[in-house]
Amino acid sequence: MNGIILAAPSSGAGKTTVTLALLRLLAREGIAVRGAKSGPDYIDPRFHEAACGQPCPNLDAWAMSPARLRALAAGPGLLVIEGAMGLFDGAPPDGKGAVADLARLLHLPVILVVDAGKMAGSVAPLVAGFARFDPTVRIAGVILNNTGSDRHETMLRRALTPLGLPVLAALRRQSGLTQPSRHLGLVQASEHPELTAFLDRAADALARTLDRDALLSLTAPLPAAAPGPRIPPPAQVIAVAQDRAFAFAYPHLLADWRAQGAEVRLFSPLADDPAPTAGFIYLPGGYPELHAGTLATASRFRDSLQNAPQNTVIYGECGGYMALGQGLTDAAGTRHEMLGLLPLETSFQTRKLHLGYRHLTPLRGPFSGTLAAHEFHYATTLSATGPALFAATDAEGTQLPDMGLSLGRVHGSFAHVIDQTH
Repeated sequence: MNGIILAAPSSGAGKTTVTLALLRLLAREGIAVRGAKSGPDYIDPRFHEAACGQPCPNLDAWAMSPARLRALAAGPGLLVIEGAMGLFDGAPPDGKGAVADLARLLHLPVILVVDAGKMAGSVAPLVAGFARFDPTVRIAGVILNNTGSDRHETMLRRALTPLGLPVLAALRRQSGLTQPSRHLGLVQASEHPELTAFLDRAADALARTLDRDALLSLTAPLPAAAPGPRIPPPAQVIAVAQDRAFAFAYPHLLADWRAQGAEVRLFSPLADDPAPTAGFIYLPGGYPELHAGTLATASRFRDSLQNAPQNTVIYGECGGYMALGQGLTDAAGTRHEMLGLLPLETSFQTRKLHLGYRHLTPLRGPFSGTLAAHEFHYATTLSATGPALFAATDAEGTQLPDMGLSLGRVHGSFAHVIDQTH
């Protein structure tokens, strides 16, 4: 049970592509390998799973306790953790939740992925600065990305030689390794055109340059882990929407509920599945705005929620929250009827980014205790009438307006719950 972390000086360095290439390459060679993603990202983990065929947890050093992180990191095979943003970039005021926090907590070495496309000798002071910045975070090697030629690679390697850090790979610039994106980042793995071919191309490109044995020699044992804390299940039977419109449910949350004896039943609103009979119906976040027309005409799905037994609790997060409202206006200005279970109107016609970690205190509804959560959406609330679900502060403790709505047995907000606070 060894591990390693792939991080970068900043976003956009190619961490995801390099991570997917490594996962795919090692899995093809018969090495037991699995991925993990730092932070609250929903999209990259599904690419990790496609690359190596193993579940990919989120490891969120801001929202999760050390015990939870160690428990989620534990497991068979080599763990490859993909960082988020830059190595030392975390939440204000003190950078908590950065990839560097995971490196310290899990005692794992960091491989620095550097986009070298527009530099030569300057790569040395950049890497040297990261390597010396914090002695508790060990930079063990470098992967150069976006190199332009053999000559360019030679210049970069020569500049880095005095640092004594191994250059484990130097990936050439290739247009075929560019991934499609949308406003929340990459498209979902299930939507990626020719995903298998893309993963194999990435693995082939890495195979031509990677010093595999050197990289594997740098991995380190994961710390011992006991079963971590778990979020209690909200009901014995839980129905969870899962398709391209509602894809953003954290695997650790569903695993928590199953581990405590709850039955989780999945269904697809886009396929017009009725929600299974359950004590709790959960509509996760996702992209309802891209499928609003289909959701508006999904009559069996609509009827199953509108006519659910009175003792069934219904809860929506972000996209699921918007689907519980009266209407959703898409980017083109077309309004679509939603489920009508909350007095809520939302719109994507005028985009406004809402982003950041949240501390939540339930004011009513299905949760208890304080919660760590994350908000990331571009929707605008046109109207929301009724009691709020959560009191909220941001990562710095600044009081925010109360979040969400709670009306009888129906609850929701734009916050994605990650874990209970400890």
